[in-house]
Amino acid sequence: MSFSLARRCCETPLLKRVVQFKTCRRKIESYNVTYTVFRHRWMKRLPVLSSSRMSTQPDKETVDLSKFPVDRIRNFCIIAHIDHGKSTLADRLLEMTGAIVKTEKNKQVLDKLQVERERGITVKAQTASLFYSHQGQQYLLNLIDTPGHVDFSYEVSRSLSACQGVLLIVDANQGIQAQTVANFYLAFEAQLAIIPVINKIDLKNADPERVESQIEKVFDIPQEECIRISAKHGTNVEQVLQAVVNRIPPPVASTNDPFKALVFDSNFDHYRGVVANIAVFGGRIKKGDKIVSAHLNKTYEVNELGLLRPDEHPTQKLFAGQVGYIIAGMKDVKEAQIGDTLYLKEQPVEALPGFKPAKAMVFAGMYPMDQSEYPSLRSAIERLTLNDSSVTVQRDSSLALGAGWRLGFLGLLHMEVFNQRLEQEYNASVIVTAPTVPCKAVLSSAKLIKQHGSEEITIVNPAQFPDRSVVSEYLEPMVLGTILAPDTFIGKIMSLCSSRRAVQKNLVYIDDQRVMMKYLFPLNEIVVDFYDLLKSLSSGYASFDYENAGFQTADLIKMDILLNGRPVEELTTIVHRDRAYSTGKAMCERLKDSIPRQMFEIAVQAAIGNKVIARETMEAT
Repeated sequence: MSFSLARRCCETPLLKRVVQFKTCRRKIESYNVTYTVFRHRWMKRLPVLSSSRMSTQPDKETVDLSKFPVDRIRNFCIIAHIDHGKSTLADRLLEMTGAIVKTEKNKQVLDKLQVERERGITVKAQTASLFYSHQGQQYLLNLIDTPGHVDFSYEVSRSLSACQGVLLIVDANQGIQAQTVANFYLAFEAQLAIIPVINKIDLKNADPERVESQIEKVFDIPQEECIRISAKHGTNVEQVLQAVVNRIPPPVASTNDPFKALVFDSNFDHYRGVVANIAVFGGRIKKGDKIVSAHLNKTYEVNELGLLRPDEHPTQKLFAGQVGYIIAGMKDVKEAQIGDTLYLKEQPVEALPGFKPAKAMVFAGMYPMDQSEYPSLRSAIERLTLNDSSVTVQRDSSLALGAGWRLGFLGLLHMEVFNQRLEQEYNASVIVTAPTVPCKAVLSSAKLIKQHGSEEITIVNPAQFPDRSVVSEYLEPMVLGTILAPDTFIGKIMSLCSSRRAVQKNLVYIDDQRVMMKYLFPLNEIVVDFYDLLKSLSSGYASFDYENAGFQTADLIKMDILLNGRPVEELTTIVHRDRAYSTGKAMCERLKDSIPRQMFEIAVQAAIGNKVIARETMEAT
């Protein structure tokens, strides 16, 4: 019921009245009633007149997680190639289990970042806890939605560490793609239960029978184990939940063991400090407990803990086998290392293995627009690398751009997304230099070996590339690339790969129309525009994925870019000798088009040592 406040209030204009009154919300815990009151800004006490309504939402504190023993917990990931419907399926699972209200606006509910919404891709793995009733028993299902792009495969591998099974989603129209294969092997190597789910069966060109035969041939999973669904319309999604309960094993953990938890993700909150996502591998933890970080050996007090449903849902305790979040007064971003082990102060335990550090594939310099912004940018980068631990950071400086950093990324998209998140989440504007790949040099000079403390050094900044006279050999990074495409494009794809110095390792038909090719590529040849060219010549049908394949001897040289005879350090690049002329000519042409015209002539040159190999001249205005 609603009441108007006093007759004299009506005598004043409406706008004036709205300004004078303040809305307050109060809650009566024992009756679970929420009520709204209006009071004048100078009133210290609440007036009697109010409007009230009964709250239908269950109190967040009432969830008793002790009702879910380990055998009624299932932890699983959703993995797939890009755009095969992971986030859409996650939306349907959240709706069916009552975690979110069913509305037409539920699209990529777990994609919370602005960059994810704008690009339509998943960048961060997100966790959600679901309550599901099956055959008279209630189960706790912990779902992790993962990214699909190769640049974010580290997110997938981290998420798998908290799971016992995966849903492998495959598009009924596109079939198995490159990232499907890569994600399958990640799950297979982690010895997880794999449930193949064929999505988008509602599409006009869907061919689930063909996709089932592909899954059987490539992954050796029987066709009968595949579940056909339409995540968009919710068709057969109930079968997926049943399969999760019946086919994924419960976690191996016991509440009787000492408390032990793995930090598999974390982010920074400006008001509460570090919020860590944990998988509990043993024991139990409650609010107020004293916990220790195995990485830093520092003690913290648990201020808040709970589930993610998908928003934070505080509880009193977390038990073995469960996945949740914890806030323990960690104020510094360096205190919550991903892969760290947490345990109770009075019950020390052996630390969990953690994660292998990610190997950066692409490096770029990052500098503030103005050197006065350096401290705030440093803080922003530290907080963002807490949330994205696959980024490596080294301090760097430049004569032209001042102090900055050399950042390592897993790919170009990863670099673009990181830059976009800096801008959107921290309002930081940065200058990013041209991306380069790391290479190695085997030194022959005894003086340099003593200086570096090692015969083999890694070069991430082209400006620090050692001269050939002090080096016995150079090594460049290699990747094993997997390409899946219709067989009609084999000839064009082979030509493209051979032009990028690739060596073919394998070619196999996964059905009568699609072929899977494996090539050994120099990373430098694929990092910039290879994927775009591959998509273009295959009419968008080819997919590409790669994995690290070590280093290989190569004839590398340093190419400088000169403007009116002066070298520009930020434009220095390392190239293979065979591609030096074409790369140098292309860079000069691009710079000629990019640099604003001046009142004098500018010579843009590419040089190797003292020898100029390409030149473009910018005429005066």
